[in-house]
Amino acid sequence: MKKSNDWWRGAIIYQVYPRSFQDSNGDGVGDLPGITARLDHIAKLGAEAMWLSPFFKSPMRDFGYDVSDYCDVDPLFGTLQDFDALVARAHELGVKVLIDLVLSHTSDQHPWFKESRANRDNARADWYVWADAQADGSPPNNWLSIFGGSAWQWDTRREQYYLHNFLASQPDLNFHCPAVQDAVLDVAQFWLRRGVDGFRLDTVNFYVHDKQLRCNPAMPAHQHGVGVPRNNPYGRQRHLYDKTQPENLVFLSRLRRLLDDHPGAISIGEIGDDLQYPTLAAYTHGDDRLHMAYVFTLLTEHCRAPYVHEVLADYLSEARNAYVCWSLGNHDVERVVSRWQTLGGTPEERARLLAAFLMSLPGAVCIYQGEELALPESAVPFELLQDPYGQAMWPEFKGRDGCRTPMPWETSPDGGFSRQNPWLPVNPEHLKLSAARQDTEADSVLAFYRRFIEWRKQQPALRLGSMELLPAHDQVVAFSRTHAGDSMLCAFNLSDRPARYPVGLPQRVKACDEHGFASQLVGTHIELGPSEAFFAHLQVDDIQSGAA
Repeated sequence: MKKSNDWWRGAIIYQVYPRSFQDSNGDGVGDLPGITARLDHIAKLGAEAMWLSPFFKSPMRDFGYDVSDYCDVDPLFGTLQDFDALVARAHELGVKVLIDLVLSHTSDQHPWFKESRANRDNARADWYVWADAQADGSPPNNWLSIFGGSAWQWDTRREQYYLHNFLASQPDLNFHCPAVQDAVLDVAQFWLRRGVDGFRLDTVNFYVHDKQLRCNPAMPAHQHGVGVPRNNPYGRQRHLYDKTQPENLVFLSRLRRLLDDHPGAISIGEIGDDLQYPTLAAYTHGDDRLHMAYVFTLLTEHCRAPYVHEVLADYLSEARNAYVCWSLGNHDVERVVSRWQTLGGTPEERARLLAAFLMSLPGAVCIYQGEELALPESAVPFELLQDPYGQAMWPEFKGRDGCRTPMPWETSPDGGFSRQNPWLPVNPEHLKLSAARQDTEADSVLAFYRRFIEWRKQQPALRLGSMELLPAHDQVVAFSRTHAGDSMLCAFNLSDRPARYPVGLPQRVKACDEHGFASQLVGTHIELGPSEAFFAHLQVDDIQSGAA
């Protein structure tokens, strides 16, 4: 039996973006009491945990990812007492609470930075990454900000540059300073004592920079970095020195020891790196670093079967023993039913197929709010755009607001989200997909999610099993999952055409047809309709190689 402290293995985690989940006080912005009021939706879905994006005090230049007080709730979202009530209610419903810790940088309004920038000899002078200009006044090196331009901002008070990997108003903390590590561990301790069950760690491989401030080399010709749009020059560098430094592993071990003092508390790291799988393997190695992490390989626009097969093959080759939290969407990328629309079919058909695929992968799974409703991407016009990333890169990259529009709880014009004009417009197309409407429809995408999650909980092979990838195919991705003598064959037609996938199976194989997919086993082939999946229970030695 799985130990209670290992609840995270194979867990379903539901991501809540607080600004857009539920507004309780009519100011147009979602808040903590609103989340508490909607927790039944998450519990009924079957999620074991939820991840809350930042709700800390912040000037909101990057919507909470620029923290000015790590140990308090921004009044926009409520109070610490509201947070305590949320945690208590979630735990009553059996849902664990993970919060988003943004440790690589703070807001420039944080008291730590205000003190650090005052002069060069104050108590926190080295808490941030400061460097002198080059002789000609230019920045210390060629490092770039993800949000555009140099990663260095000149400060007239200290007459030095400070590092910011994101906005200039998000200065990077200096993790080479022991006092900084102590301070952020105190922050983690504060929230653990308040009852949280762990942390999602934003940009976890960005914490430590190269002390020598060496320049990054250029990316090889015809290549581009992962996780940023093609028109972003950040992808033209190999990020050897501005992040993913070996000293970071020492800090992660310190954080793990703190988490281990709180049985059941866990960590999920966000890894954005050129060498994604080797970094994933290093960051989750053994029992003294992160519990799990995720990378961006399935958060791109690429979705054809050969690409997905290659992603899984690379994972098995480079990080088979790493523990992954897989996702197809989050608050930073276009919604998956729109991003992967080239798969064909309706958004609802794609949503069912992709949910089945996602929840069949090895490791934990993260579902972004609205995926269970098959919400498509929203088109937000420039004059209503809030995202600074989108404002800087418009119009080739329209930013992240399209996946952050309010949840449609009801079919009314405001979607049941807020009595006032919401911070982003409610998408009228989302109203027909509202949670209230789908809750009453037996064949809705929401009903499918609930059934599949409940079924998955009864399948040890899918929750805990190892993976073996079957031969590549132009349309189909297929693999087996095996745990303690139980094996499950999984096949997914990632195309808009019927597919035949060859695989040798014994006559006694038992296909699982309770999910509404019409695929079937015919001789030595699986026949799948467009956007269909196939599951079959097998003995461990039943799967035989098939020609692709």
